[in-house]
Amino acid sequence: MAPPNLRDGKLEAALRVLELNVRRRLDGLLQGNHIGLVPGPGSELGEARPYQPGDDVRRMDWAVTARTTEPHIRETEADRELETWLVVDLSASLDFGTASCEKRDLAVAATAAMVHLTRGGGNRIGALVSTGERTVRIPARGGLMHARGLIRRVAQTPKAPEGTRGDLAKAVEQLRRPPRRRGLAVVISDFLGDTDWERPLRALSARHDLLAVEVLDPRDVELPEVGTVVLADPETGKQREVDTTPLLCREFAAAAAAHREKVATALRRSGAGHLTLRTDRDWIADVVRFAVARKRQWSDASGRQPISGGRPAVV
Repeated sequence: MAPPNLRDGKLEAALRVLELNVRRRLDGLLQGNHIGLVPGPGSELGEARPYQPGDDVRRMDWAVTARTTEPHIRETEADRELETWLVVDLSASLDFGTASCEKRDLAVAATAAMVHLTRGGGNRIGALVSTGERTVRIPARGGLMHARGLIRRVAQTPKAPEGTRGDLAKAVEQLRRPPRRRGLAVVISDFLGDTDWERPLRALSARHDLLAVEVLDPRDVELPEVGTVVLADPETGKQREVDTTPLLCREFAAAAAAHREKVATALRRSGAGHLTLRTDRDWIADVVRFAVARKRQWSDASGRQPISGGRPAVV
């Protein structure tokens, strides 16, 4: 099942169809007991207040105490609300598709899935949308209206001019600094080109749960034997005429497979979960399979439900 076409001048209707598809097939998938990220009263620093008899002296805020000459303690906030940040790569290489949709449409669909899966229970979600030409930051907030507005802004992001290179590493670094409260970070990209994003991803995973969503088209991994064709790189504007002989097709497939393995290895080293979506497959079914497998891993590892909110899981 392909995501709806977002370029027919009926964006609002297409986004509504997308939301209905996501909520019908994914609603409740990750829902479970609402637990914190870590045990205890909380790890995020909150407001300072005057000390009262019975307070834990280990929470004493000595800086405020010295400044006011009155004992103060620092309250902590429970890590019950999940904060999710998306890095959405919409560089020129995603403005391409040979199957049921463009990779850009699939990236928007993946954004919608992550937003609707994580927005409940007082959770907040924000995004950094990068085209290579510019990066748009959408602050993290909660609520259905914010969720819909975020997806709309991602879908309406203008395409970068031809010849503009994407910079996924820079976008990930912009999310990492300044440091944010612990939560979930999701990177959506086709991960074509160099793997210079591995180092900032590793640094990001040191504080956050990390998920990488790889968006692919069949032509990213194989070249059909169709005779003489002109191949173009949308991020550099370079074109080359080639004859798609059987040997060339085999070499292309081997090089593409080697790159995909390199990406998968870099993501594993970064500590990221790896979800692959393709323009020629049912993307929601792939999300369901991935989420169920991850949920089973979490349950086996901890003996409890993953972080989320709401009612018991229904798959």
